[in-house]
Amino acid sequence: MALSSPSFFCGLATLSNRNRRSHKFRCSTSVVTTNCCKQGEFQYVLTDYVSPNQFPASRTDRQSTILHIQDSSDLASALARHGDTLKVQDMNVILRYFGKLNRRPELCQVFEWMQQNQKINVASYSSYVKFMGKSLSCVDAVEMYRDIKDRSIKFNVSVCNAFLSSLIKNGKSESSLKLFTQMKRDGLVPDVFTYSTLLAGCAKVNGGYYKALELVQEMMSNGLEMDSVTYGSLLSVCASHKECNEAAKYFQKMKDEGHSPNVYHYSSLLNAYSADRNYEKAEALIEEMRSAGLVLNKVIYTTLLKVYVKGGLFEKSKELLKELEALGYAKDEMPFCLLMDGLAKSGHLLEAKSVFDEMMEKQVKTDGYSYSIMISAFCRRGLLEDAKKLASEFEEKYDKYDIVILNAMLSAYCRAGKMENVMSMMKKMDDSAISPDWNTFNILIRYFCKEKLYLLAYRTMEDMHSKGHQPEEGLCSSLIYHLGKTGAHSEAFSVYNMLRYSKRTISNALHENILHILIAGRLLKDAYVVVKDNAGFISQPAIKKFSVNFMRSGNVNLINDVMNAMHSSGHKIDQELFDLAIARYIAKPEKKELLLWLLKWMPVKGYAIDSSTRNLILKNSHLFGHQLIAESLSKHLVMSKR
Repeated sequence: MALSSPSFFCGLATLSNRNRRSHKFRCSTSVVTTNCCKQGEFQYVLTDYVSPNQFPASRTDRQSTILHIQDSSDLASALARHGDTLKVQDMNVILRYFGKLNRRPELCQVFEWMQQNQKINVASYSSYVKFMGKSLSCVDAVEMYRDIKDRSIKFNVSVCNAFLSSLIKNGKSESSLKLFTQMKRDGLVPDVFTYSTLLAGCAKVNGGYYKALELVQEMMSNGLEMDSVTYGSLLSVCASHKECNEAAKYFQKMKDEGHSPNVYHYSSLLNAYSADRNYEKAEALIEEMRSAGLVLNKVIYTTLLKVYVKGGLFEKSKELLKELEALGYAKDEMPFCLLMDGLAKSGHLLEAKSVFDEMMEKQVKTDGYSYSIMISAFCRRGLLEDAKKLASEFEEKYDKYDIVILNAMLSAYCRAGKMENVMSMMKKMDDSAISPDWNTFNILIRYFCKEKLYLLAYRTMEDMHSKGHQPEEGLCSSLIYHLGKTGAHSEAFSVYNMLRYSKRTISNALHENILHILIAGRLLKDAYVVVKDNAGFISQPAIKKFSVNFMRSGNVNLINDVMNAMHSSGHKIDQELFDLAIARYIAKPEKKELLLWLLKWMPVKGYAIDSSTRNLILKNSHLFGHQLIAESLSKHLVMSKR
């Protein structure tokens, strides 16, 4: 029976007359709605069938579902069963719930489900990146950002700020600046928070002060004004890069513009004064804070202590340390460490040890930094036994070793030339599952070079590079030189490439140095790459030396490429090189096409062969084709007459 037929609806008349309400009859394909008007009459409407699960859930139902998913022991199943009934904002609540509890596996699982089911918005990305923090690597963050397809999300300023902040928190300020440039090019309109975030990152990069000034200038040109947060970031940059006068200038400018400085601003300016060892200005700033009614907290007192220590005012430092103890601000080791380090580096080792002993007696909480300072101080004085004793005490007491302590001991043994102890410390690092840092690798490479163990130094640098650490140019240059001298030419070139492909600017002289090493090792193909990429930094005699060697014994298939590269770099090719190249081709008749190409290329670039080479070619023309050779040589004759 058809649903639309009159006989089907007649059977419903009784129900329609019995109550004047709307009724829904579900079948496999449609829903029939009957609206009772008056007895014996009704209207009907056919609508698409709707699953019970597809009806919009009430707010109460959604809240219940959110709690169920949050408490579920099987998150994947809970999301699969109930996720479709929730809105994007509901999923964001779940996302933030796991984020605040620092439950990153669940956080990632929910976010992936949201991506797969397209229940995601601006707040989703911002929350996820924020809560992941340092767990989100630089590579993953950049890749995730680039994979966002929705432009309204991708270039939303909150989303962009979250990704930039993530990179900076992971110590990748350079990467954040590059990504920021790309974001602007693609359509981002940055806000004040964007610039504050990037300014904070400038405190930890080389040349960060000047990059910060560029950002401030850009911000102002975009019509944005500095606020107290951006001023705070800028003051921190000035302090980090020892721009004391600039910090004071911006601090005053901030006040002139009506921004009231807070403890953070004063702390940054105090840090700048500590770098400048200007305790008088620091004390004046403390008085200004008191006059402004600001409470001096632990950070301010500790920063003032740093000012006194760096200024060599150790008596004042000791008095201030006592004040910190009285206020309850010296329950951890940092204030003691500041004073110990200053005393030790100023030659007052006994006084530094006295502060350390006092700290131990008072059972001040330590993470090992105080031990590192004293062990390093003993090592610098050559008191290796005292250093070993203190290191053993630390290991026994805390059942661990610290990378700083190990580096201090390692450095001392390297300076003393004690190979057995060096190997012992490296084994201890392995046994303790402590990964070597940049300093560890540098200590070892310098030591191995000093002991003339250049291949061991090379393998250590390879390991260093594979761990993502960038070696110093001076260290690389020294190792390259010694590897070249000992005949390890390919290893020297490998070190050169490590330095070349790092993000450091290398000296021009290094290109010519490696070229001579490669020529000596007959690595002419690698030498060609160096010349092609850096011809402007290499002297003409060095290029000539390379060219002669390549024409004599280099890869014959690359001779024309070398000729073209040399000419493009501005090097004038002389007749000797052409004679050597043509002689190589004549000795290999199967390279006929390469010879003809060279003969054709020379007149176009203003070169011509001399008579002796012409006679040599004519003598062997039967190998290459008389007609082709005659046509090529005729052009050379015209060029010679010109």
